[in-house]
Amino acid sequence: MWLKPEEVLLKNALKLWVTQKSSCYFILQRRRGHGEGGGRLTGRLVGALDAVLDSNARVAPFRILLQVPGSQVYSPIACGELLSGSDVYWAIATGATLEEINQHWDWLEQNLLHTLSVFDNKDDIASFVKGKVKALIAEETSSRLAEQEEEPEKFREALVKFESRFNFPEAEKLVTYYSCCCWKGRVPRQGWLYLSINHLSFYSFFLGKELKLIIPWVDVQKLERTSNVFLTDTIRITTQNKERDFSMFFNLNEVFKIMEQLADVTLRRLLDNESFDLDPDLQEPSQITKRDLEARAQNEFFRAFFRLPRQEKLHVVVDCSLWTPFSRCHTVGRMFTSDSYICFASKEDGCCNVILPLREVVSIEKMEDTSLLPNPIIISIRSKMAFQFIELKDRDNLVESLLLRLKQVHANHPVRYDTSHDEDMTSPVFHSTDMCSDHKFGDLEMAPSQNSEESDKEKSPRLHPEALMAAFQQSGSQSPASRMSREQIKISLWNDHFVEYGRTVCMFRTEKIRKLVAMGIPESLRGKLWLLFSDAVTDLASHPGYYENLVEESMGRCCLVTEEIERDLHRSLPEHPAFQNETGIAALRRVLTAYAHRNPKIGYCQSMNILTSVLLLYAKEEEAFWLLVAVCERMLPDYFNHRVIGAQVDQSVFEELIKEHLPELAEHMTDLSALASISLSWFLTLFLSIMPLESAVHVVDCFFYDGIKAIFQLGLAVLEANAEDLCSSKDDGQALMVLSRFLDHIKNEDSPGPPIGSHHAFFSDDQEPLPVTDIADLIRDSYEKFGDQSVEEIEHLRCKHRIRVLQGHEDTTKQNVLRVVTPEVSISPEDLEELYDLFKREHMMRCYWEQPQPATPRHDPSRPYAEQYRIDTQQFAHLFQLVSPWTCGTHTEILAERTFRLLDDNMDHLIEFKALVSCLDIMYNGEMNEKIKLLYRLHIPPALTENDRDSQSPLKNPLLSTSRPLVLGKSNGDATDYQKQLKQMIKDLAKEKDKTEKELPKMSQREFIQFCKTLYSMFHEDPEENDLYQAIATVTTLLLQIGEVGQRSSSSGSCSQEYSEELQASAPSPDRDVVFADNVKGPQDTQVFPEEAEGDWTVSLEHILASLLTEQSLVNFFEKPLDIKSKLENAKINQYIKSFEMSHQSQSELKLNNL
Repeated sequence: MWLKPEEVLLKNALKLWVTQKSSCYFILQRRRGHGEGGGRLTGRLVGALDAVLDSNARVAPFRILLQVPGSQVYSPIACGELLSGSDVYWAIATGATLEEINQHWDWLEQNLLHTLSVFDNKDDIASFVKGKVKALIAEETSSRLAEQEEEPEKFREALVKFESRFNFPEAEKLVTYYSCCCWKGRVPRQGWLYLSINHLSFYSFFLGKELKLIIPWVDVQKLERTSNVFLTDTIRITTQNKERDFSMFFNLNEVFKIMEQLADVTLRRLLDNESFDLDPDLQEPSQITKRDLEARAQNEFFRAFFRLPRQEKLHVVVDCSLWTPFSRCHTVGRMFTSDSYICFASKEDGCCNVILPLREVVSIEKMEDTSLLPNPIIISIRSKMAFQFIELKDRDNLVESLLLRLKQVHANHPVRYDTSHDEDMTSPVFHSTDMCSDHKFGDLEMAPSQNSEESDKEKSPRLHPEALMAAFQQSGSQSPASRMSREQIKISLWNDHFVEYGRTVCMFRTEKIRKLVAMGIPESLRGKLWLLFSDAVTDLASHPGYYENLVEESMGRCCLVTEEIERDLHRSLPEHPAFQNETGIAALRRVLTAYAHRNPKIGYCQSMNILTSVLLLYAKEEEAFWLLVAVCERMLPDYFNHRVIGAQVDQSVFEELIKEHLPELAEHMTDLSALASISLSWFLTLFLSIMPLESAVHVVDCFFYDGIKAIFQLGLAVLEANAEDLCSSKDDGQALMVLSRFLDHIKNEDSPGPPIGSHHAFFSDDQEPLPVTDIADLIRDSYEKFGDQSVEEIEHLRCKHRIRVLQGHEDTTKQNVLRVVTPEVSISPEDLEELYDLFKREHMMRCYWEQPQPATPRHDPSRPYAEQYRIDTQQFAHLFQLVSPWTCGTHTEILAERTFRLLDDNMDHLIEFKALVSCLDIMYNGEMNEKIKLLYRLHIPPALTENDRDSQSPLKNPLLSTSRPLVLGKSNGDATDYQKQLKQMIKDLAKEKDKTEKELPKMSQREFIQFCKTLYSMFHEDPEENDLYQAIATVTTLLLQIGEVGQRSSSSGSCSQEYSEELQASAPSPDRDVVFADNVKGPQDTQVFPEEAEGDWTVSLEHILASLLTEQSLVNFFEKPLDIKSKLENAKINQYIKSFEMSHQSQSELKLNNL
């Protein structure tokens, strides 16, 4: 085990130790007398000494020393056994084998040996290695106890350090932490990695330098395991602008899985709230623990492997063995128990899987425990089958929990046995000979009796009673005898299989049934087997009358979804006679409309019509509905929504599989996105839209049995068959033509019906015909060559590529927003991009620590690009202080609130990016008149309200004095009279008034006071502060005179004349005019206007603008160039700091990864 490094002198120790391995930095030594074959005297003496010593004083038989070149001092950093009481070094761990010390040696070689060469100073080498070993000691101590529930004290200690180092809000829950190295170029920084619900944070204090790194999960664009020239295995995190490598983990696999889970949960919660439903345990992000993430990963694998409903929650996974009568032995595997299912999967992939819905279970009993059958239980099901499980740990508690859930399931969904006979179900295939007459396959309310059928027809005469294929059976080119003989052979094979392996949803699923599916399911059994393989039969049985009620509720309603459905009804398999008349069209309309009513989140998406048409051909209408539910909600999750995220993720996975399995094709077609685009319809329609129908249904057979894996491997087989032509194609169009022609020439030789071509395929008739490919051969090749992908591998790839797809959508949104905004403003595209990132991060920072519900209205992917992200008033105020050039000290927050109210046109208390940029563009790049107009609008309604936060200020009341003349004393003693300038200004205003596009309302005295206060705040700490204060005092006095004249006049037309007379009547005074009663400095003797005059005192924008133009210092202030880049750089660094009030951060090196 690792030891705390201590100095060791080897001068007198070489006789006791033998060097076995060495490198330029490390030495592995064995103590004499241990592991020697010979009987040398020295070894015997040392061995005898070690043997007679008390166990507390024995020396470790193996050790590793750190050797610093040029030094005679060595540090033992790893030891194979306990050493105590030594004066040389300290030991803190135990161990006694060569294998153990070799593990430490191998770790050093793989993780440290190549790294040390980057250090120039040997003292730095020693410091780095010692620090790393100390961290490993701490890691070994805490790695098993990192979970808060398991070791509260250790976790609490790490939590205190995390909170003090990063100052996140309390809601930022720490999930776990690890010791590791973060690479900065070629230099590693040893430190601690903290994984919290929204951030990856790294802290290091090395050689007197502090480093803090914060990476929001939502900024992660790629998370992968890789290697570099120094290390064989690292975790690389890629964001928009940087890559960060982390290495030297004690358990890298565990760390990577936790990172992947956190990134996936956070990205989907914040970026994919259109379709992502949080697990119940993850509904409150601040309560997420490491154990919850591990449980979620196991839950998702369980649901994906057995293709169960999303609401199924895994309870127990236990090793066991299942008696398999077809092999006459017990098969080793694992039992999975959930809310409504008991499932079994053999350890050998594909050997045997079983799905037992608790609805089908009759009893669960314990058997006598024997040496041959340890801890057995028997699970009996309705079809008179029994499953024997043995070697179950904690059998009693397991059976007790299963019986409790069994009782709940039967209470919620009572099983009523149907004693009548349904012709469709009494075929030799589906009628078990060992069952009673009331125990038949499918009698879970799925096959109603004759009497109930009649009553149902009276209630809902519109539902079609049978599969459309039966009503619109076509005769093929083959003779009826030949066609029937092939079908009978297949039926006979399936019947033999049912007898041996079971005929219900609880059948043993083995490699043999996969081969039968690959050969093609008989048409008479296809619909029923689709129900079994997808487990839609359980949904059908559990919801009697559900579909009919949906049809009743949904039909006749008119909305956008129903309009889309109506448009696509006649485009659904138009070449098939079943959809050339109203019978098939009406059934398709009912199923699609009912599903849209059931699941408004999905509603209706294109390609659902094609899939549903095929389901209706082989299944009854209600069965087709539940098959559609199984496909959309379980087997192809997130495929059918606004952004088809699921299909895009699988396309991205398909690209990686192409690189892995078809490297030559991938090398030739450097841009695989073209192939991915071509293959989108393969995934969305399961090849139904691009392959002849009789061949495509064969693909659907495989899909219902093997899930999306069947589509992946068939897609690879198609590309491999056309690899040569694709490599020689000159462009994407030619590649598309190659694949389209090939897919259109795939035939099904065993199909009893006539060939029905794909209405999406296209090629010229004058081209030479391609050889026909049999679908059975293509499917067989796909299983043989590409069938090695496991469900776990596919789910891992989906998780990996979901990050890429979601971030791709974010990039698309960003580019579209910038494309719309850029032409309308003068801010450079680079600065706009920085502003967008700040805006989005501000939105995200609020979403991190709120419940999922409040975040939803702020981020809606279904809205136009420019409106997808929006921020509220508090977020805007924070961003305004960071990026606005109009900083007014404590008054800035008040100004930000007014700006928000001005920009919030629709009064929903949210604004989008475009509004913010338009406002900033005026502040930074606008002409003076535009800036003054914006300031003016910020001090009149709706920006300024009666309940404004500054309304309690003493300046709310009129504290202006206008009794003094319009003369300002200059510093040199001269006086300037502005009467002539004012006369000319009023004349100019009269001329310009007609040119104004939309006249703004005039400003009252209270509003004018707030306007002046804002100007005074803006000038604070300006280099020309004194000159600006003098200038604004002059302008304010001028405007007060204008306001009084307007107050006394009876009409706006007499304003200029009366004001001119007033000016001539006023006597000049050398006294300096006092404009404000300065509530900061304290004078209180200023004359106050009576309140009743306030409503009549007004000034206009034109008055203010013309007055400001009389002072050159004010003109210079508003027209001076402003640098937005420095503001943005400062904002990127301080956005987190100011949010968390990290005042101590100035002494540390804070680096946000996305800077």
